[in-house]
Amino acid sequence: MVQVIAISSFKGGTAKTSTLLHLGAGLAKFHGKKVLLIDFDAQANLTAGLGFDPDAHESLAPVLQGKKRVEEQILPTQVENLFLIPADTWLERVEVTGALASDRYSHEKLKKILEPLPFDLILIDTPPSLCWLTESALIASNYSLVSATPEFYSVKGLQRLSQFMNNIQERHTLSVLGVALSFWNPRGKSNDAFLELVESTFPGKVLNAKIRRDIAVSEASIYGKPVFETAPESRASKDYLALVEEILAKCKTA
Repeated sequence: MVQVIAISSFKGGTAKTSTLLHLGAGLAKFHGKKVLLIDFDAQANLTAGLGFDPDAHESLAPVLQGKKRVEEQILPTQVENLFLIPADTWLERVEVTGALASDRYSHEKLKKILEPLPFDLILIDTPPSLCWLTESALIASNYSLVSATPEFYSVKGLQRLSQFMNNIQERHTLSVLGVALSFWNPRGKSNDAFLELVESTFPGKVLNAKIRRDIAVSEASIYGKPVFETAPESRASKDYLALVEEILAKCKTA
């Protein structure tokens, strides 16, 4: 059965999209998994980060509206075994237009669309807000991965996100795989205090693999490729690879 993971945060700037992109690329490149990435954020950063023009491709919006088949929207990427469903600006208001506007169970439609797809893993990039898109993605997922950075507003966002996930877990099966920390400074003076706050919100969920700040990630996005391709010896490449290993192990044991 396909494993579906939604990555979420309640604040922008947490490297959420970069984390998902490299998780998917690492699973495909180093573990031979057939992976589908879904850009479910109207900002379309994941789409651009993989070298695609968001204005040149359609998103899941027409599929959710029943106008197209999901298979028509899947694009191959430059990484073998890695595929993408891009985003566009139509996603932002898709739930209040067309057939979805009158469907009281519209937030469950994505789950049904994804169930028959022939992938090992499907990873969904959600908007940095607690909206219809994020709820739909979490309902469609077996697991959630939380993205955060070591600073105050990121922690406050985690508390809101935790409450949102708890409400969904009351109605749907959803397990939190972990909290992935980006822009990590191993010598940061507030690390212990920050980790205590995260632990109080998501007990036992802080992942061992932490992503250090590295300009190589921004440079890789210019080329529309993961950092594994552009700077394989960089610290970001090593950190993301450790994250891939940890997430894969947790998926097998969860």
